[in-house]
Amino acid sequence: MARKLKDGFYIAPHSHPRAQLIYAYVGAILVTTDFGSWVVPPQRAVWVPCNVKHAMQACGDVEMRTVYVREDAVPGELHGCCVVAVPPLLRELISAAVRMPLAYDEGSRDGLVVQLLLQELRPLSVVPLHLPMPRDPRLGKICAKILDDPSDETSVQTWSRSVGASERTIIRLFPEETGMTYSRWKQQARLMAAVRLLAEGCHVTDIALQLGYESPSAFSAMFRRALGMTPTEYFRDRSGE
Repeated sequence: MARKLKDGFYIAPHSHPRAQLIYAYVGAILVTTDFGSWVVPPQRAVWVPCNVKHAMQACGDVEMRTVYVREDAVPGELHGCCVVAVPPLLRELISAAVRMPLAYDEGSRDGLVVQLLLQELRPLSVVPLHLPMPRDPRLGKICAKILDDPSDETSVQTWSRSVGASERTIIRLFPEETGMTYSRWKQQARLMAAVRLLAEGCHVTDIALQLGYESPSAFSAMFRRALGMTPTEYFRDRSGE
């Protein structure tokens, strides 16, 4: 399926009997489940397993490509929701699949294209654009505040007084509930906010200030450490690859 979404367009929580590969050809998509959030920037995709309830929001004007996969055809290596890189061959296979009739002949060339597409899903490298959400309501309050304002510099000590939990409890629960320390979770929230803002066309300098970094170079250094390239490189048009 090919679809265009306007900036801010929201698709309410829903699920599918088939697994779903959501591919952002242009723009970025925020996918949210009860377990966390995933950002799908250009030239990336998010894998959503069968029957997992999820919501979607367009960040910037989005051109989306979606591939639905029967449960019995899902590659065994794909477990749970995750963001994956889309190399050039997979990108072309997705484009070819979008142009096929829904009831394609599995014994034809179209069937061979789909078989290769499924094979190409197996070795994809996972991109670190996942933000796990805690189930503990006290941590949930902290995370909600940080998501509203990723530049927030509130200390754990101050949070402990605000949510009614000791400093030691908050420090212990963050890794238990999210797999990340408090500071690591906060940095990940900033990274995902940065990807969304970049997709919406915001300038690197403005994003750095909005997210609480001392300078654009400090922001770019964080971005490079997390994703292996600068913000400009990450969103460069790679259609010629």
